[in-house]
Parts: sequence; C-alpha cells; structure tokens
Amino acid sequence: MALDWLGAPQIAALLVLAQRGLEELYSMRNTRRLMAEGAHEEGGELYPMVAAIHLGWIAAIGLLVAPDAPIVWPILAGYLVLQAVRYWVIGSLGRYWTHRIITLPGAPVVRRGPYAFIRHPNYAVTIAETALLPLVFGAVAISLIFTVLWIVVIRAKIAAEDRALSSRQHVKTAYADGEMASAR
Repeated sequence: MALDWLGAPQIAALLVLAQRGLEELYSMRNTRRLMAEGAHEEGGELYPMVAAIHLGWIAAIGLLVAPDAPIVWPILAGYLVLQAVRYWVIGSLGRYWTHRIITLPGAPVVRRGPYAFIRHPNYAVTIAETALLPLVFGAVAISLIFTVLWIVVIRAKIAAEDRALSSRQHVKTAYADGEMASAR
C-alpha cells in the first residue's frame, strides 16, 4: 500500500514538527519585539546546534521507528502531560519566551508558574520529552542518544542563560500572583 511508511511514530513526528514550527513563529515574534525594545542575544552560537538536535530527534522518530511499532500507552500519557507543562512554561514567560536566549535589560526575572519551583523548567521538560516520545514506540536507542545530546547542549545553554540573567537579578521579580518585588 502507498502509505505503508505512515504509522503512529510518523504521525507523532509530523505533529511535533508542526507544534514546534508554530512555537518557532511565536518565538520569532517575541524575539523581534524584545530586540526592538533594546534586548540582546546571549549564546547565539548554540542556536544552530539546538535546532539541528531538535530536528534530528524528530527525524529519527519519523524515519527510523517502524510504522507498526507498538504504542506504550502509559508513556504516551506521560508525554502528553509534559505538553501541558510545556505550555505552562511558555505561558508563564509570556512575551519573554523565545527559543533563543534573549535578555532585555531592566525586564523582571520571572518567578511565577513553574519558575516558582524550578530554575529552568523549560529545559527539564525538553529533556524529559526527548526521552519519553521515542520510548512511546520502544525506540530506546533514539531516546538515549538524543537525551544525552540534549543534556550536553542544555548545560551550555543554561550557563549562557544564567550569565544573561545575572545582570538582571537586581531587577523586580514577577511572581505567580502578579505581584512585583525586588529580586534578592
């Protein structure tokens, strides 16, 4: 049949690709807006590597996992819960959320939403979903390889982001209830 190559893993890869494409449009809009307000980018040299690993992960799922791979439903449920957390992160950062490390001098350091509990929730979600989605289809090697790659890149990205945020630690902090207070 003409669509023998299309199964749940390929559909998942296409859905994730569409999701991340829409997120990239939102990220680009926020980046342009922030740059127009005087923001600058930190760690820009990491972005091509981030994009390549991310696209490689999606391609590996879509191209290397057999279309008839069985679905591990509990892991799929965990992955879907992570998507809700992903959008909680994005919503908490609002206009400051980008794929790149863009810092606006004088902008508040966000400490609401998941940022009230963990310093870099977006990266925690990224590592978890990188591990889980391939495991939904039993692709242990893809899960391990791309999770390790992400951990290496995200460590570098966290260091760059922490450097960027360090100059804003004295700025007001946005908390979950919308209240502003001086950061310590």
